[in-house]
Amino acid sequence: MAETANSTRVDYMAIIQMVIEFIVVNIKFWYITMEAFIRSFLHKEETNVSGEFVFITGAGHGIGKQLALQYSSLGAKVICVDINEKNNMQTVKEIKQAGGNAFAYTCNVTSREEIFALSEKVKQEHGFVGIIVNNAGIMPCHPLLEHTEQEIRLMYDVNVMAHFWILQAFLPDMIERNQGHIVALSSCAGLFGLPNLVPYCGTKFAVRGFMQAMQEELYKQNPQTQIKFTSIYPYMVDTGLCKNPKFRFPWMKLVDPTEAAASIILAQRTCLEEASIPRYFTSIEKVGRFLPRKAMRVANDYLDAYVESDKK
Repeated sequence: MAETANSTRVDYMAIIQMVIEFIVVNIKFWYITMEAFIRSFLHKEETNVSGEFVFITGAGHGIGKQLALQYSSLGAKVICVDINEKNNMQTVKEIKQAGGNAFAYTCNVTSREEIFALSEKVKQEHGFVGIIVNNAGIMPCHPLLEHTEQEIRLMYDVNVMAHFWILQAFLPDMIERNQGHIVALSSCAGLFGLPNLVPYCGTKFAVRGFMQAMQEELYKQNPQTQIKFTSIYPYMVDTGLCKNPKFRFPWMKLVDPTEAAASIILAQRTCLEEASIPRYFTSIEKVGRFLPRKAMRVANDYLDAYVESDKK
């Protein structure tokens, strides 16, 4: 009888403990939710990047070049990486002419060996790199059945696999110091599926999942981690990649690379975990999750915004 009474008492204690844990979790959940909601309306302090080494892939043109120029203007020391040596050197030249600090490195980001060799060289020559911007990307635009195997594989190597190799090369130092910031360019094509961009959408959805999973993995390893992650979802940007944009309304025009770069840097400096360009696209995507797919298709048909095939 005594054993039965003790067993019953233990069961009651376990139930009470579970109830208390449930209450505490709910309090934390709603407190953090309300705090985040309120903070979204408040001015966010921007971190100082002066003196920081910023590693940018695809720095030879487009968004990457503008990121390099603007980070430099804020006092950062920019490590410009691109497979196109001539364009990359031009970016560094412009930064130096403006009085900034920049260093050019030629690298094929699809090669794990080249990235690891580059990371060792950068560490030896400059030390700790505190901000990584994975910007390099390619975007062939045509129906899936018109894509070649080589084209699809290259797209995944540049747009996805390079992120893995760069983090494997630079993340250990960030973990050791418990500091750093990873910025990855996904795309609005990583929020919505789009015609003529099936493989590209696949790569950008992959980047989104990669960043979320990496953030959770580091938190699991160290709940006090100070390493930040920012995923960026740009709309069609006027960089030359989007050759045949189509949109019904003038306000849906291509985003200027200078504007896109400024928005990305602001997102990084205010430690946003996700940011679209323009900002409202992430909100539209979240709302769209609760709506029927056919309803969203009606809205898409009305807006009539997409990229036409570049093989016409």
